[in-house]
Amino acid sequence: MVCLGNICRSPLAEGILKHKLKEEGLDWKVDSAGTGLWHIGEPPDPRSVSIARKYGLDISRQRARQIQPTDLDTFDLILAMDSSNYQDILRLAKTNQQKQKVAMILNYIAPGSNLNVPDPYWNDDGFDQVFRMLEEACEKVVEQYRQVGEEG
Repeated sequence: MVCLGNICRSPLAEGILKHKLKEEGLDWKVDSAGTGLWHIGEPPDPRSVSIARKYGLDISRQRARQIQPTDLDTFDLILAMDSSNYQDILRLAKTNQQKQKVAMILNYIAPGSNLNVPDPYWNDDGFDQVFRMLEEACEKVVEQYRQVGEEG
C-alpha cells in the first residue's frame, strides 16, 4: 500500500487489509510506505488513527517509511493510492516483472478506471470517505487473490 507520505491513506489501507486477512485466516505479508520521505518514523495522522478506531481497527503502532526498490522484489503486489504514486513506483521498477506488480488500488472496484483515492490530508471530512473506498477495494483484493490461491 503506497501513498505520498505514508500517514493517511496507505496506513488505513494496510490496517484494513490486515484486518480482512485475519478474518479470512489468510497469512499474507502486508505493509505500507510512502513515495516521499517527510514523515519517516512518524505514526499515522491522528485523523487516520481516529477513523480506523471508529471502524474497530488500531493502526496507531504503524510507522511511516519510504518505499524502497527492494519492495518491488519482496512483495507480490504494490498498490498505489493515486496516479502520481503509481508513476513514482514505476520509476523504481527495474524489470517488467516488477512493473507488473504495481496497480492502482481503486481498479479493484472500478477496473481500468485508474481512479485516485483522494488525499484527505487537506480535508478533515475526507477520512471517512477514504476509509470506505479502501475497505471496498481491500475486500475485492482479498476476493480476487483468495480465488487465485484456491485455483492453485
